[in-house]
Amino acid sequence: MMGDPARANMLMALMSGMALTSNELAREASVSASTASTHLSQMESCGLVSGRKQGRFKYSLSPVPMLPMLSKRLSPVASQAGHLRMRPGPKDDKMRRARTCYDHLAGHLAVGMFEHWVAIGVLMWRDDEVFLTKKGRTFLINLGIDAAALQLERRPLCRTCIDWSERKNHLGGSVGAAVFSQLLSKEWGRREGCDRTIRVNPPQERAFVAWYKGSSRS
Repeated sequence: MMGDPARANMLMALMSGMALTSNELAREASVSASTASTHLSQMESCGLVSGRKQGRFKYSLSPVPMLPMLSKRLSPVASQAGHLRMRPGPKDDKMRRARTCYDHLAGHLAVGMFEHWVAIGVLMWRDDEVFLTKKGRTFLINLGIDAAALQLERRPLCRTCIDWSERKNHLGGSVGAAVFSQLLSKEWGRREGCDRTIRVNPPQERAFVAWYKGSSRS
């Protein structure tokens, strides 16, 4: 299955950790969209990749854990390995760094926060969903976010979105919205005109990162 150059290129692209659509993987493999879909179906059926539907797109997710160990075998098969040929998402660097996604934060800053909270046990994956842990509830209270009050809302506390530019998960739901409210109220970021960009300068970014890491209470 991994001996085909097109499939090898797809797998190498997914090993970047980014979730990619079949059209994007088709460009990585230099094949047509229909051919890419066939390859993805075959790899999904044998467990080499997984898929996730979000809106009108279906994303292919990172391959099985053993594949990084096989990257040396994949590289000679792939026509170009080790990095993506494309750069998904907006071209503007400010928008890639921080922007809105509905009522919550997206972009590089949002993905960094999500990954940190998973790493320290504030959030926990259970199957394909993410949950706020008991430790996480206490952690959020210390940040000024009352999870118990948020739970009274008619929406999930936590949900994940595949980020437009990072192609990794960021946090939505009522907790994600509360984080975004904190960022605006503490003036760590401000809206940029009429588009989705959130302007964050370096000192503001440092303050926000210190806050979500729990090393600042300001």
